[in-house]
Amino acid sequence: MAYLFTSESVSEGHPDKVADQISDALIDNFLAFDPQSKVACETLVTTGQVVLAGEVKSDVYLDVQKIARDVINKIGYTKGEYQFDGNSCGVLSAIHEQSDDINRGVDRDTKEEQGAGDQGMMFGYATKETEDYMPLALDLSHKLLQELAVLRREEKDIPYLRPDSKSQVTIEYSDDNKPVRIDSIVISTQHDDFDADDTKMLAKIKSDIVSILIPRVKATLKPEIQALFNDDITYHINPTGKFVIGGPHGDTGLTGRKIIVDTYGGKGAHGGGAFSGKDPSKVDRSAAYATRHIAKNMVAAGVCDELLVQVSYAIGVVEPMGIFVDTYGTKKVNLTDGEIAKKVAQIFDMRPSAIETRLNLRQPIYSETAAYGHMGRKNEVVSKTFSLPNGGDKTMDVELFTWEKLDYVDKVKEAFGL
Repeated sequence: MAYLFTSESVSEGHPDKVADQISDALIDNFLAFDPQSKVACETLVTTGQVVLAGEVKSDVYLDVQKIARDVINKIGYTKGEYQFDGNSCGVLSAIHEQSDDINRGVDRDTKEEQGAGDQGMMFGYATKETEDYMPLALDLSHKLLQELAVLRREEKDIPYLRPDSKSQVTIEYSDDNKPVRIDSIVISTQHDDFDADDTKMLAKIKSDIVSILIPRVKATLKPEIQALFNDDITYHINPTGKFVIGGPHGDTGLTGRKIIVDTYGGKGAHGGGAFSGKDPSKVDRSAAYATRHIAKNMVAAGVCDELLVQVSYAIGVVEPMGIFVDTYGTKKVNLTDGEIAKKVAQIFDMRPSAIETRLNLRQPIYSETAAYGHMGRKNEVVSKTFSLPNGGDKTMDVELFTWEKLDYVDKVKEAFGL
């Protein structure tokens, strides 16, 4: 029997994502000047106010207020009418030293003996459904908002857009789990109050989204995905009727509240730990990236068409508690899922220090992860510049989204005789 599956995304201007981006900008700045920094930073944003809190162990001093303001301005909150803008909002810092009781379980005599920064379980997922091995509904939800942000910054075809927005895509699947068509698309976008008649204003927004945004996104997709778009799609555009008040003024934002948007849109599983604001000694982040790396390389190698990988840790313990895999009945090898998991443990070293080294996670690479998902993104090298309060600048090349590399496909094929 056919079924529907839905995923959502939120834009860089969504309050929770504003908080995530500030937290990850702090991580990047600490790592740029002190790669061994230990950081757990939470951010709250609300009307005219930013609150920074958390624990840090680092040799570098940063102007955290300036970093927060720069992030807010870059997102697009630059006008007083938003009731939240980078130049005038208050920024309160309550960041303090990391607990020695936590640090003693992480720092050891040798890097290889580094313990996990916390207990918990982390999941990675991959599917052949899209070319980036991500679930289709989430992939489309992200792409809609990324293109909407491009339109907002162009200030041409849709000049009234404001930074806050959300999307949602529902896809109909066949009995054999193949996408058949797009059933519905939801777009809620913040906008200027550009017409006294709310009905006319909403009609204009609906028309622009369907006639401008959708075709631009569709044009970037492969033909088989374009074919899923049809004249029977149900569109819900700003379904409340008006969305002028938004951003942190309309809804308080907190770091780590969009963990499903950040990962797989409800497909697979999630261990519950957020990513943003955490340095890579925190396995909530690093092991989630490592399990995505495993799942993607395993699927790309042809072991299976869909894969969920779980790893678990105890705080301060070097070796993981265990590795679990679920191939959802799509495996192409004559092994049980348990036997596949044992081979995974042999191929991929899941000690925290090994993950950091394999994926090169002590680079300042996290600001780019904090909006539009941490998974399924483009692996590339970019140049970034960071500044200290005393005026010292540092420019460096960093490799983004290393966990998306298909650099273990040959090793997986060899191990599984493919």
